[in-house]
Amino acid sequence: MIIDMHTHAWPQKVSASARQNLEGLFKVKLVGEPTLETLRAFMDKNGISISAVAAVATKPEQVPSINNWLTKVRSERIKVFCALHPDYPLWREELQRLAGKVDGIKVQPEFQDFYVDEERLDPVYAMIQELGFPLLFHCGEELSGTMKVRSSPERLRRVKERFGRLKIIAAHFGGFRLWKEVEEHLLGRDFYLDTSFFFRFLPKDEVRRLILAHAQDRLLFGTDFPLIDQKDDIRFLETLGLSQGLRERIFSLNARELLGI
Repeated sequence: MIIDMHTHAWPQKVSASARQNLEGLFKVKLVGEPTLETLRAFMDKNGISISAVAAVATKPEQVPSINNWLTKVRSERIKVFCALHPDYPLWREELQRLAGKVDGIKVQPEFQDFYVDEERLDPVYAMIQELGFPLLFHCGEELSGTMKVRSSPERLRRVKERFGRLKIIAAHFGGFRLWKEVEEHLLGRDFYLDTSFFFRFLPKDEVRRLILAHAQDRLLFGTDFPLIDQKDDIRFLETLGLSQGLRERIFSLNARELLGI
C-alpha cells in the first residue's frame, strides 16, 4: 500500500484558474489538471491506494466553502485536510463542525500572512490539539522564493514546546531549502515530516542520511501532486537503500496509524 499524504485538488469549475495561478507563481508546469479526476487517474496509474488532499484558504471568507467541498468528496481513497485561516472569525465553530468529519487541518503561513509561533494562535492550536486533528503546516521557503519565511523549523519547534500533544506534520521534510535548520530543531523530535518537494533538492546520500536521522514512525510519503508525478518520488525513495520495514513505514504504515486507517 502507498498513501500520498500531501496532494492538492480543486473543484472542476475553478481548476483552470487554479492551474494558471500555480504555474505562474511557481514557474512550473503541472503534470495534469488539478482536479480529483486527474488525481484518481494518477493514483490508479502509479499504484497509490489513498491520497490526502490538502486545501489552503488564502482569504478568511473562503474557509467554509472550501471545507464544504472537501467534506463532500472525502471517501475511502480520498482523505481531506481542511482549510483554516487564522483571521477567520468563526474558527471555533468551524473546527467543531469538522470534528469527526475530516482527517486533518492545513495552514499555509506564507499565503495567510502569519508566523507559526505567534501567541495569538495559541487558542487555535489548543483547540486543534484537544480535537485530535493532525495539523499540516507548509514549512520553509516557497518554491517561488519570493515570500518571507514565516514557518521556519525553529518557530515550529516553539509551537511544539507549547503544545506537546499537537500532532504536527511539517511539510517538505520540515522546511523547504532549510534542511540544516530542520536537522537542528526538528530531527529526532515528535514531528511528522512529509517528503513532498524534498527528494531532488539535496544529494541522494544526504537525503538518506536525514531520513535515517529521524524517528522511523514519524516519516510520511508525500508528493505535492499535481506539481509532481507521484511515480517520480516513489522511484526515488526506492533507490535510497532503505530497509523494507522503513519503506513500508514511510509509504503507508505511519499514515495509517496517524489517520486511524
